[in-house]
Amino acid sequence: MWAAISYLLLAIVFIIMGWQVSPSYFSVLFYWTALSLTLVGCAYVFNIAKIFRKRENGVIPFYIRWAFIPFLLGAQVYNAWSRKHDKVPPLQQINEHLFLACRLFPSDIDTLKDNGITAILDVTCEFDGLEWSSTQESIKYLNIPVLDHRAPTRSQLNQAINWIAHHVKENRRIVVHCALGRGRSVFVMAAYLLSQNKHADAHQVLAQIKETRSTANLNKHQLRQLLKSHKKGELLIKNKAVLIANPVSGTKLWEQKEHAIIARLSAYYDLKVMTTSAEHNGTLLAKQAIKENPDMIIACGGDGTVAEVASVLVNQDCKLGIIPLGTANALAHVLMGIQSKLIPVEVACDLIIDGQTKQMDTAYCNGELMLLLAGIGFEQRMIEKADRDTKNAVGQFAYLQGFWQALGTQKAQDYSVQLDDNAPQVINTNSLVVANAAPFTTLLAQGGGQPNHYDGLLDVNWLTPNQDASANALSIAELVFSSVTQAHLALNSHHTNARRVEISATEIIKYVIDGEVKEADKLIIEIEPKSLAVVCAE
Repeated sequence: MWAAISYLLLAIVFIIMGWQVSPSYFSVLFYWTALSLTLVGCAYVFNIAKIFRKRENGVIPFYIRWAFIPFLLGAQVYNAWSRKHDKVPPLQQINEHLFLACRLFPSDIDTLKDNGITAILDVTCEFDGLEWSSTQESIKYLNIPVLDHRAPTRSQLNQAINWIAHHVKENRRIVVHCALGRGRSVFVMAAYLLSQNKHADAHQVLAQIKETRSTANLNKHQLRQLLKSHKKGELLIKNKAVLIANPVSGTKLWEQKEHAIIARLSAYYDLKVMTTSAEHNGTLLAKQAIKENPDMIIACGGDGTVAEVASVLVNQDCKLGIIPLGTANALAHVLMGIQSKLIPVEVACDLIIDGQTKQMDTAYCNGELMLLLAGIGFEQRMIEKADRDTKNAVGQFAYLQGFWQALGTQKAQDYSVQLDDNAPQVINTNSLVVANAAPFTTLLAQGGGQPNHYDGLLDVNWLTPNQDASANALSIAELVFSSVTQAHLALNSHHTNARRVEISATEIIKYVIDGEVKEADKLIIEIEPKSLAVVCAE
């Protein structure tokens, strides 16, 4: 916090100076400097390194540079002076593949070439990276923005050490640098070395680095974070991945996105790509892939492709990543948020690189994996009416069209429903949904708010039937409020939870499970708590 306090106190000094200076238009410079320092101080308080908006390619946007000119100019001057008077060389070799350095300048390019360095990890947030494309050198570059004197977050550290490991496997020489090569870069270097030997002692690793670079010195906060991450076993290299793509999902987006996806992920993962076909679906390819012990299998397609791959990964150590290229992409919406609807590939790749996972619940419906929900009535009719040609033509609007058609035609039926070990009850309804997970847009699953896919329970929702289509529409509108407020507000809907649900009827039941229409004389749905490790935004 001393850095935050220092910047905030300095900002107060400049405010006072601006108040005293004459003529008044000169005070703008002092107030501008005070504002810049105040923002930086707040960034330290809340650990927001992204305040400078520095991108992975090292570029700080021009509007940020203008807003922070007083701070950035001061940082530039101090860094140049410190580098000139530093008692160690700008660049030093730690082992065969790894180098530590202070901030790099164009004058360092020849030194990089002489040392065979072809990959640079920049852990500063306050300096523009060099424009490596202009050097005509084959340089792989990544920026992990970290505030000076601070430690990277867990996700940043995971991203950094996996990036280093990938390029070491490619037999590249990598330099890790911060402003002066003393703190942030040393932290990341030590974390990577510890990831290579979980039994190594962190203090010894730091001592070995210090033997080469005598100025290397973590502050108390950084040292505490490094020791904590090492002790908790978080410094792990998990970058072997298999991507299973369905080239015909949705509107055949794989053809357009293939190169961008592979290029983005290949910088972090030892990536193998497999594509589904009529003879080889996602389940078969996932069974082949898991024999190679990958850290992650990435399903690239729609909800059907995701379900096929996930069926192999339930109760396995291997993580499931998702790149949504289908029509609805409902599970991706649940796990990644609304952004997955707007920029699905970019959001998904960022999360996969970040690598953070949670154990979500899965369920089985008549022995078939169910990630989302099983629906009878409106939900089933809606999916049935949204045929493949309509989905290709209008995308997700096909489901909306199918929904309104189902709303006017679906008749209520009697179902015998048994929840857990309770006595069966007869329910007369035109909509019965049993959900493990569902986005807020799946209205018929929102009787008790959005289903929680981490609670070990199924959400059972049904509507009181009404012959008047407008009354049914009103019930749906009430569910919209339930979805938004996460509370049970719909008067004509019912909601409860169970671990096991058995549904039967006097005639064959038509139902939908995760977007696939099926038939059965009875449905038995059982929850499988915390059984699938998924990459997610939570």
